Amino acid sequence: MTDYSKKLNALIPGGAHTYSRGDDQYPVNAPAILERGKGAYIWDADGNKFLDYGMGLRSVTLGYDFDEVSDAAIAEIKKGNNLTRSTLTELKAAETMLELFPWADMVKFAKNGSTVTTAAVKLARAYTGRKYVALCADHPFFTYDDWFIGTTPMDKGVPEEHKSLSLKFNYNKIETLEALFQQYPGQIACVILEPATFQSPCPPECTCGLLDKPNPALCSNKQSNFLHQVKQLCKKNGTVFILDEMITGFRWDLHGAQKTYDIEPDLATFGKGMANGFAQAALIGKKEIMNLGGINEEGKERVFLISTTHGSEMSAFGALIKTIDVYKKHHVTDHLWNYGKKMITGINEIAEELQISEQFNMGGFACSPYYFTRDQNKAVSLEFRTLFSQEMIKNNVLIPWVALSYSHREEELDITLNAARKSLIVYKKALEDGIEHYLTGRSVKPVFRKYN
Repeated sequence: MTDYSKKLNALIPGGAHTYSRGDDQYPVNAPAILERGKGAYIWDADGNKFLDYGMGLRSVTLGYDFDEVSDAAIAEIKKGNNLTRSTLTELKAAETMLELFPWADMVKFAKNGSTVTTAAVKLARAYTGRKYVALCADHPFFTYDDWFIGTTPMDKGVPEEHKSLSLKFNYNKIETLEALFQQYPGQIACVILEPATFQSPCPPECTCGLLDKPNPALCSNKQSNFLHQVKQLCKKNGTVFILDEMITGFRWDLHGAQKTYDIEPDLATFGKGMANGFAQAALIGKKEIMNLGGINEEGKERVFLISTTHGSEMSAFGALIKTIDVYKKHHVTDHLWNYGKKMITGINEIAEELQISEQFNMGGFACSPYYFTRDQNKAVSLEFRTLFSQEMIKNNVLIPWVALSYSHREEELDITLNAARKSLIVYKKALEDGIEHYLTGRSVKPVFRKYN
């Protein structure tokens, strides 16, 4: 049998082009290499079939090889895919994207999220003439560039002077951001954060909840919403307000979590899910900021924003346009919320039945659930996370995290709940007898760690 892991790591640093695909993120029984995907399923090189909840690192929200999107992308490939100047498809993609966000005037496309978040930071610095960036410490990833990586334990190769320009605040703790503005008056170019992860920005008295799609009309005091507090602080201090909607956009709502929480940023970034797995990311924003990257204002100092040879690939634009069409036609975000609610409720009922709900539970927003694993002492445990994932793989479900798609239906929910029951029975035994009797091989590890 071919040792694909060994071959990959011999040829590619880390064995993959994204750390989230690396060996250290999966149990040892996970498929080392995949061959294809269709709908909510993937197949490894040996033909083994798995129900998938990784979904292309959250980038696939309709399903693998979703026919309408694949056909639209192939049609654009047949036009030449990447032409010498801008294309009609590129223009239509820009118009289609901006129609979703009436507050935004301009869009710049790229191939990955890191590119557009860094472009947003560059624009904010150019617009304000300031150098400091305030970023949310509770959100896991913004970019592979120095302004973010320098704030992580994996900061080797980042100059100290770059690290010093990034400042951290905490989500739902507005006083931590206020303290930064007090410490660095008139010096912060931008504030960047995700609208939500597994915490809601709504005030405690809000009845929105997490299982049902939030409704801003239900917020009794919108000004107590954390996002609105951040926006007010930014406006007061002349700072650019950036929402990173890589995950929330096209998942909380087709119009982004900004619609969910009735908030308009100065700039916003998108990526995962907007083109159902095709390489597409976007920066949108107000003209007075975005147009700093323009070329038509005579005598104005230029800002080198984003310039990518493959940023104009028509296949990805075709996929984006069709993905948005499918979302509208099939009410995709409603499906994600409904499926996630059933999944969270079903798995939590199994954990309660087995009397391990304090050690294992699902939570977060129904459209983007999380599962939480704890040991006998109720401490968060990567070993038990590995065990659960290992057992789910034995039952042909790959669930490193939970990314839902339109292709996850009732049949897939039944498969998931049956696999979860079998896996949590083993989980309970490991709590009672010791995990060393049930976990095979090493535990998964955090991506951002100092040493291997």
